[in-house]
Amino acid sequence: MAMATTITTDAMLHGAALYRLLAWLSPAYPVGAYTYSHGLERAVEDGGVATRVALVDYIATVLRAGAGRVDGALLAATWRAAVAGDDTALDEIAVLAAAWRGTAETALESMAQGTAFTGVTQSAWPDPRFAALAARHPRALAHPVAFGAAAGFHGIPLRPALAGWLAAFAANLVSAGVRLVPLGQTDGQIATAALHPVVEAAADAALDADLDALGTAAPMLDLLSMRHETQYTRLFRS
Repeated sequence: MAMATTITTDAMLHGAALYRLLAWLSPAYPVGAYTYSHGLERAVEDGGVATRVALVDYIATVLRAGAGRVDGALLAATWRAAVAGDDTALDEIAVLAAAWRGTAETALESMAQGTAFTGVTQSAWPDPRFAALAARHPRALAHPVAFGAAAGFHGIPLRPALAGWLAAFAANLVSAGVRLVPLGQTDGQIATAALHPVVEAAADAALDADLDALGTAAPMLDLLSMRHETQYTRLFRS
């Protein structure tokens, strides 16, 4: 009986963590991700992204050498600090993440989603440690920091949290591309499937990243974001 109880308890614990992760990554979680294209709208307008292959290449660049690379590392570092109960490290990462954006629109993209995620998560999945972090950085938690802290505090393992967050980031850009290019829904799913190894590699890179030696290597993404700020007709906020 004791063995059966232990197995059931473990399964329930794993199930609870999985349920939280799926809920937080769901398009229904109201963080407003659908309103951002990460410069993709400008790239489509310029003719640089006009096919499914080009869309996959754009998103892969974001994950390998752009904001995805930085955000994955920030999420991992935040998760580790949360699990260790290191408030000093959490605060340092939060400040770093708030400053680590090349344009006003990408800063808005990260901070607005982080603020929305923080508010919803505190209401639906309250945790005093997460509430304390949010109180120390009111409306100033970047999305990967807020997500990484919540995952750490709620007992969600790092690798699934990291891969899931990056996959959701990629999926949102695929969805934007489907609307902007435009592409069919099947093409969107083919693009999502093609990005799977890129997401996995980005998660692996984030696990090994050193924040002191981290950076981006995709200046064109920043230039597209800057040009999007003055684009005449826009559907997205970035």
